[in-house]
Amino acid sequence: MNSNKEYSIYHDLVILGTPKRVYDAVSLPEHLNNWWTLKCTGTPKQGTVYNLYFAPEYDWMAEVVSATSNESFHLRMTRSSEDWSTTTFGFDLEEKNEGVLLKFSHLGWLHCNNEFRNSSFCWAMLLNGLKQYVENGHIVPFEERN
Repeated sequence: MNSNKEYSIYHDLVILGTPKRVYDAVSLPEHLNNWWTLKCTGTPKQGTVYNLYFAPEYDWMAEVVSATSNESFHLRMTRSSEDWSTTTFGFDLEEKNEGVLLKFSHLGWLHCNNEFRNSSFCWAMLLNGLKQYVENGHIVPFEERN
């Protein structure tokens, strides 16, 4: 296998809501805690650091590489598992008549291994939870998230 190759995860979905509502849900810790993290801290401003806490062994950090209100939010992992350590992920929002097209990307994976494949599946499930959260206020308990 070519060691210079990188792998990427992409998911697109339409969320019924305003760009501000979707942006807040993907960038503000109090909303991230309702569909992804157990505890999160950070400010959506380029150069700031987010603590993405899932469990003691998954107490991860990421730097905001871009944050444009109601348009895009991207993080680069700075402390995480080995597989995630080279990656950047984010959300680009495009207003549509029927809501917001959320374009998710998770880039820079060095291996197409079990962690990559599992993360792609988990992101799909989590993004569905994000959609349900924004559209219906539904919060999946942390222990039930993939």
